[in-house]
Amino acid sequence: MNVAIEQNGIEKVLEGSHVLVATGRTPNTKGLGLELVGVELTDRGCVKVNERLQTTALGIWAIGEVAGSPQFTHISVDDFRVVHANLTGGSRVTTGRQVPYCLFTDPELAHIRLNETAAKTKDIPYRLFKVPMETNLRARTLSETRGFVKALVEAHGDHILGFTAFGVGAGEIMAAVQLAMIAGLPYTALRDTVLTHPTLVEGLIPLFSSAASAHNVADSPATSAA
Repeated sequence: MNVAIEQNGIEKVLEGSHVLVATGRTPNTKGLGLELVGVELTDRGCVKVNERLQTTALGIWAIGEVAGSPQFTHISVDDFRVVHANLTGGSRVTTGRQVPYCLFTDPELAHIRLNETAAKTKDIPYRLFKVPMETNLRARTLSETRGFVKALVEAHGDHILGFTAFGVGAGEIMAAVQLAMIAGLPYTALRDTVLTHPTLVEGLIPLFSSAASAHNVADSPATSAA
């Protein structure tokens, strides 16, 4: 089976044996009688909740995909922690939390926070660091050098804005970057850390040691005009 696609103005032909079409999912909230207890739904059919995961009915909470949360198991688990904290005297919200994802394909694809498209859309200036997986010595010993790792760093600072890895162990590599982002560490902390050799996470050293040259700096229109 051949499928013709266009990418960046260039027509390409992809060969394959199957086509997978993802049509999305619909919340299973119909027929539950939620309106009888005052639980409202969103336009998409999800249970309407606030940042504490409280519904529009007193004493009723909702978590996970039915509440419109990102459709990941780890987010549903965190939703439980939010509700549990709020039911036991704490105060926790869903806003502002990191939402990492990983596709366990071969190789894996993992991502956290901003990518280049989102940064440009939001006019957020950034520096791009990117290296092929073959720079990762552990990937070489595994004979799995397909893919790349890349990170977006503040254009005029040192904090990491986003990270993407496409390669062996991508999800594990991302976790180290995610922890650094949560802690507010500069990218230089990962670059200068003595990491065990040879490990996949050690590949962050060549990534953050790669120079972000001038053409890799994207400024917002206002910054560029200045």
